[in-house]
Amino acid sequence: MDKASITPEMVKRLVLGQFPQWAGLPVVRVPVDGWDNSTFRLGDELSVRLPSADRYVAQIEKEHRWLPILAREISLEIPEPVASGHPDDEFPRPWSVYRWIEGDTASVERVADMTRFASDLARFLRELYAIDAHDGPPPGLHNFFRGGPLDVWTTSWVDAQTERSIEFLRCEIDALAATAVWERALASTWERDPVWVHGDVSPSNLLVAGGKLHAVIDFGCSAVGDPACDLVMAWTFFAGDSRDEFRRCLHLDEETWARGRGWALWKALITLAQERRGGENADAAAHRFGWRVGTREVIDIVLADAHV
Repeated sequence: MDKASITPEMVKRLVLGQFPQWAGLPVVRVPVDGWDNSTFRLGDELSVRLPSADRYVAQIEKEHRWLPILAREISLEIPEPVASGHPDDEFPRPWSVYRWIEGDTASVERVADMTRFASDLARFLRELYAIDAHDGPPPGLHNFFRGGPLDVWTTSWVDAQTERSIEFLRCEIDALAATAVWERALASTWERDPVWVHGDVSPSNLLVAGGKLHAVIDFGCSAVGDPACDLVMAWTFFAGDSRDEFRRCLHLDEETWARGRGWALWKALITLAQERRGGENADAAAHRFGWRVGTREVIDIVLADAHV
């Protein structure tokens, strides 16, 4: 069953069959939906989240196990699992019911003070990184290896994909500088104990209320490992003072920031290259990600920052 087949009517039938106490509540698709899951509001206080493909199923058990533990140590709101739905003839995968969290996805227009927003996001990450990670899930297929050391990718499709994208785009980007940034990102690893990482820190997973950061959602890509993957917003969303504040508040070494640049560069490169090959418009994709600027600008920002 693909994402397009997951409709409000189907969710109503699922709820009726498995959670009849909520059968009378309206089901409405959320305005901003992710790719990995389809999310619906259930009444005023609940939401329903259904994986859009089999490869996302492992994230459900992980979130139900670990989110209540993480919530004890995090000052912002994060998703609260309420119930687990099971596969049936209507929907072939497990699914989840969560407590609804009010707020709008982050954007430059919705944030009252970008420097304060950067500080608050950094505080969330510091709290997350401080949580005991010794028994947490290592990076793997369940989170597409977010938090894994970048040298794991050197013989993988990610490294080959990045290098192919640089070569493909060499007529419109600084290919030598992009290669240097990517090679530096591959040259180091996280040498300290693994920490909890969110894995997909992007504006679409940050909720704003009253102009301030209110909640962080979608921990499907979480794991314990290298926090470099959580730094991408430094180049895709923050700028100037807010980027400086985000960096200052995180207290990470320069090599971790170099690996973070690698993550940001990889995403921008493959998105732009896909457009040039006839895929989705790159700027439309950047807008869907919640980026402040388009993919071409992100590449330039990353390369310029590497030379500061």
